[in-house]
Amino acid sequence: MSTAASNPALARGMNTTFYGWHVVAAVFVLASFGWGLGFYGPPVYLHAVHELRGWSLNVVSTAVTVHFLFGAIVIANLPKLYRRFGLARVTKSGALALAIGVTGWALAQEPWQLFVATLFSGGGWVTMGAAAVNAIVAPWFVRKRPAALASAYNGSSIGGVVFSPLWVAAIGLLGFPWAAIAIGVVVVATIWILADLYYCKTPETMGLRPDGDAPQAAADPVPVPSAKPLPNTQLWKDWRLVTLAVGMALGLFAQIGLLAHLFSLLVPALGAQLAGFAAGGATAAAILGRTLVGWLMPARADRRLFGCINYIVQILGSLAFLFAAGDGGR
Repeated sequence: MSTAASNPALARGMNTTFYGWHVVAAVFVLASFGWGLGFYGPPVYLHAVHELRGWSLNVVSTAVTVHFLFGAIVIANLPKLYRRFGLARVTKSGALALAIGVTGWALAQEPWQLFVATLFSGGGWVTMGAAAVNAIVAPWFVRKRPAALASAYNGSSIGGVVFSPLWVAAIGLLGFPWAAIAIGVVVVATIWILADLYYCKTPETMGLRPDGDAPQAAADPVPVPSAKPLPNTQLWKDWRLVTLAVGMALGLFAQIGLLAHLFSLLVPALGAQLAGFAAGGATAAAILGRTLVGWLMPARADRRLFGCINYIVQILGSLAFLFAAGDGGR
């Protein structure tokens, strides 16, 4: 029988696209939904819950914090979950949990119910976030991994571009509860299908090699240094890991803090619909930057240097936003 799994030459194909790029496209959709509901959604949820229930911003902001903190706990345990249940099952369960959590945001009648909902939304969205993107895409690429990951991660920006105004429009048209249910059903159904078609597969199960190389291909022209796992006690003694973790933690702390309140800050000046488009437009710029870095960055480039440049650009943007407020921002 001539199938992709049993015939590597056929699976690779002389004139067909390497299957790994189909996986990248499927993960692009995953990232769009994950960030659209789990990362760029909470600022809109914050505003909607505050308007709908009249709860203080402090209470709802704390719920946003719990959403992200619980997500961080789940991220730390994703490798164990993947090993025990499989990547596709974890991704399906995460999409379902995210949809339930967002619906819980909309239906919560008491603050404690809102905090329970954040556990579902926070734990669910990270199975469709950065760690999931890396886990699914990385096995398919070595030399082209930066470009492949950049292409997949662009889904996160599209999630912001599409879902920020979409949530506002859907809530205005249907109300928060029905908007959450409708969008949640679409997300779960889509991810369920993609998980069975793409996320469950690896190059090994299809008889392929990373980057679409022929089985007899020579060593990669750009060898990737091998990494040896270290025990936890030694891992945190590595100053490179510690400084990277601290830098990323501080950067994400500032970034998430700004994004969580950005929509509410823009609404008084622009109105809800334009604020949604503005929040979405802010993420559109990330698509260009991420694509250029992914495709043009040399294979042996210092990633830390590019990371520093990235944060410098974000600092300048934050300062511009701060100064634009003028006296009205006080």
